[in-house]
Amino acid sequence: MIIPWKNIYRFTAKLLKQPQYAIWVALKRLQAFLSYYTGKGKSFQPESITLFLTEKCNLRCKMCGQWGESGVTKNKAAGDVKAELDFETLKKFIDQISYFKPSITLFGGEPMLYPKCVELIKYIKNKKMHVLMITNAALIKGKAAELVESGLDELNVSLDGPRDLHDQIRGLPGLFETITAGLKKVQAYKKAKKLKFPLINLQCTITKYNYLQLEKMIEVAEDIGANSLTYHNLIFVNQDLIEKQKVYDHQLKCSSDNWKGFVFAPEIDSDILYDKMQLILNRKYSFSVDFYPNLSRDGLKDYYNNPSYLPDEYPKRCLSPWVCAYVFPDGGVRPCLNSTYAFGNINNEKFNAIWNSRKAVEYRQILKKNKLFATCIRCTELYRY
Repeated sequence: MIIPWKNIYRFTAKLLKQPQYAIWVALKRLQAFLSYYTGKGKSFQPESITLFLTEKCNLRCKMCGQWGESGVTKNKAAGDVKAELDFETLKKFIDQISYFKPSITLFGGEPMLYPKCVELIKYIKNKKMHVLMITNAALIKGKAAELVESGLDELNVSLDGPRDLHDQIRGLPGLFETITAGLKKVQAYKKAKKLKFPLINLQCTITKYNYLQLEKMIEVAEDIGANSLTYHNLIFVNQDLIEKQKVYDHQLKCSSDNWKGFVFAPEIDSDILYDKMQLILNRKYSFSVDFYPNLSRDGLKDYYNNPSYLPDEYPKRCLSPWVCAYVFPDGGVRPCLNSTYAFGNINNEKFNAIWNSRKAVEYRQILKKNKLFATCIRCTELYRY
């Protein structure tokens, strides 16, 4: 299937809210699916491109693989963390890819720390492309009107629970009130201007700190007037997977050390979590609610407790490098957020040449042969396609 059957609800919700975009997504998935099986390592132009605008972040969230308790970015040299693509380079890149209209995701770090974030959104929208921003929303309040006026399609906001719990996890007292006030300003401005977008999608990462209180996010979403609420199962790995990944890294001449930021024990009782899921999902709301990946009781138990876990309820293969690309602050175009492997660099090559370059084809061929790399098993992209 071009949409995993476990993701049908998610796709249907998208279809109802953004029908033209959802149909376009389905067609792009079909192209990627065909490329995977017949392209010999080459692929149609990607459905989506994520612009990793900056590694800088204004928060220190406990479970974050970049800046959290085990995070790897905080150990990087200051100059590496400060590296960013200048606005003119990004504009030229957008010009290059605008003809095939990929969906653009703005990510970080915290993308709103990029000085020309709003100007970039406007530039992308002028090229008639879909734009989504993943943000902690700490800076939304002062930019609410600008974000709505920019034409931004979707605002994916990280929230982990009600006020005190969220602020504890995110490490900043008063943050919850700042975020919710900012999102309400966005909603008020949309209403005043009679605009539908940006849709507000709340993203709640399930952790040992909040899994016993997940139902409290429903009230938060209702208060904000969110369009959707997604509970994300925790991303984590163990040292054994890191060691197994080194075999593939040696073959590809790269490093996956960024996965070290996710080496920790989840400390989540999967049976209690599953019961919470059912309690939440068996009710009706004015917004869509889902868990991702969408696992059964047995699947959830396997996910959180089995060191040799493989996804029985989703395809055991990664399609992501046929579907999307990640552009890093140094200009590198990568197939994976946590690998240093790059297909090329937009500072000295055009995207068309990079996307099906020799390095891109080699990577896809090796991945297809193996179906998965060791650390793929809890990556969110594995369950998306």
